[in-house]
Amino acid sequence: MAAAMIWWLRFLLLLCLTCKGSTFYVPGVAPINFHQNDPVEIKAVKLTSSRTQLPYEYYSLPFCQPNKITYKAENLGEVLRGDRIVNTPFQVLMNSEKKCEVLCNQSNKPVTLTVEQSRLVAERITEEYYVHLIADNLPVATRLELYSSNRDSDDKKKEKDVQFEHGYRLGFTDVNKIYLHNHLSFILYYHREDMEEDQEHTYRVVRFEVIPQSIRLEDLKTDEKSSCTLPEGANSLPQEIDPTKENQLYFTYSVHWEESDIKWASRWDTYLTMSDVQIHWFSIINSVVVVFFLSGILSMIIIRTLRKDIANYNKEDDIEDTMEESGWKLVHGDVFRPPQYPMILSSLLGSGIQLFCMILIVIFVAMLGMLSPSSRGALMTTACFLFMFMGVFGGFSAGRLYRTLKGHRWKKGAFCTATLYPGVVFGICFVLNCFIWGKHSSGAVPFPTMVALLCMWFGISLPLVYLGYYFGFRKQPYDNPVRTNQIPRQIPEQRWYMNRFVGILMAGILPFGAMFIELFFIFSAIWENQFYYLFGFLFLVFIILVVSCSQISIVMVYFQLCAEDYRWWWRNFLVSGGSAFYVLVYAIFYFVNKLDIVEFIPSLLYFGYTTLMVLSFWLLTGTIGFYAAYMFVRKIYAAVKID
Repeated sequence: MAAAMIWWLRFLLLLCLTCKGSTFYVPGVAPINFHQNDPVEIKAVKLTSSRTQLPYEYYSLPFCQPNKITYKAENLGEVLRGDRIVNTPFQVLMNSEKKCEVLCNQSNKPVTLTVEQSRLVAERITEEYYVHLIADNLPVATRLELYSSNRDSDDKKKEKDVQFEHGYRLGFTDVNKIYLHNHLSFILYYHREDMEEDQEHTYRVVRFEVIPQSIRLEDLKTDEKSSCTLPEGANSLPQEIDPTKENQLYFTYSVHWEESDIKWASRWDTYLTMSDVQIHWFSIINSVVVVFFLSGILSMIIIRTLRKDIANYNKEDDIEDTMEESGWKLVHGDVFRPPQYPMILSSLLGSGIQLFCMILIVIFVAMLGMLSPSSRGALMTTACFLFMFMGVFGGFSAGRLYRTLKGHRWKKGAFCTATLYPGVVFGICFVLNCFIWGKHSSGAVPFPTMVALLCMWFGISLPLVYLGYYFGFRKQPYDNPVRTNQIPRQIPEQRWYMNRFVGILMAGILPFGAMFIELFFIFSAIWENQFYYLFGFLFLVFIILVVSCSQISIVMVYFQLCAEDYRWWWRNFLVSGGSAFYVLVYAIFYFVNKLDIVEFIPSLLYFGYTTLMVLSFWLLTGTIGFYAAYMFVRKIYAAVKID
């Protein structure tokens, strides 16, 4: 909660400064002004591949190194993402051209890759790895120019469609041969700031592009001043990497500057608007239609059915006949009977409340622009800390519900709430981390970071859960409108469509339909190293998801009570999270059709992290549906007169 308050105070400060006409930027994302020939540092982030899902450090490959390697101090989110930001030997000066410069120039000798290094480079190229660099905290992008014929014109002119992909390809393969991109043509765009006549011009970097090339050793002419001459036209051949022997090559680069009308505040638009916004609007419209459909069903149930039933039940005459017409009032003496395993149920619901508060605050803060992608790792760092601090709300809700369900061992219940869901998450992540360690990937969480996470868990989250559980357990339990009979009522045989699995399938399809389009972009951001920053759409979809889950859970619990089945506690929690089943099915579909993963460890990582996502989504939607159904059940039984 403290982190959320800090972000909120910063947002208020932003509004105040904006009202005064002052220029203010999101914290940590202030622009850097450069003068002519000022150094612009090029840093490396990591190597990534959607085929292996294993990031690696930049210098895990034999790239040219500066005299002193300096790693940037990462925050928690960057460490969990596998970012290892480090300096590079590229010398780039503001608005200063470089035709061709040689790296690792030792007495004008080429770089020699050993057999082991050549094999490693060839392996990374065949695994389709991308190299990610940043300049002024702006990620490098490769321009892709696609041509499509214009059907409307008579001469069928080809239109050029410019697209960008993040990073640049390490190399490429052709006819069983492997080639390395050993020359990088940097294209940096700057925006000239308006200054007074007696002041020197200042520049800001607004775009960072690269054109990777593969040029063999014999076609590069070098001199003793670390300069080189690129071959003209298409006369040169690419630099082949033979994994069975040593390879000699040059690492070279060139720098070209262009002036741009893009202002610094809009420089991320190229990366953040790669997806079609119209598709997101279609998703919102589709979700709203689903909500209106569910609202229509609820209106029909509540207005036509429930009001009629309640009016009949409240009549003093002919009570016995009306009781035979409907089944939900017949179970009034058992509907609030405590379920089996009340401690586990309340613990799961407490974790669901903790997740709900964390996700709501994160999406809302990100929607305000305070978790910009330029603040690397800020989103994940904020999510981790918020989950810890939201433990007080999760513990409070779990403690009060546990007392309502006639529980007595509040200390054990608090420990279960604080450890059940986080323990499952930590256990799965630890097992997956062991496999990542074995691959020497930068995605492996270092041991000190893991110890720090454990200290946060047991030093922050656990005490806050105990604190909230204590006050929740001491608070007056929820007031149920009817008394519970001592002898349970016999439950009649249920129809096939009242089966629990059938209920999950029925209840999950509509909430999933309200958010599956947005789910595609989220999966692309996670598994294909794309940026996701349309948090305004995500916030609307989240609100629609909450409404649809609440509505469908009310419908399902009403049908269950009409069938005279009063065991709705666990069933409603499971059925309300039915959309998580469809998320799992969609994840399998995405794995088969969108990703090119064939190895065991990448597949294990994908399904391991997907399991955590599905589990968290089930807890979230199940908690939303449970509390909506609980309020509905209390409301309808409070509206009838029970003798």
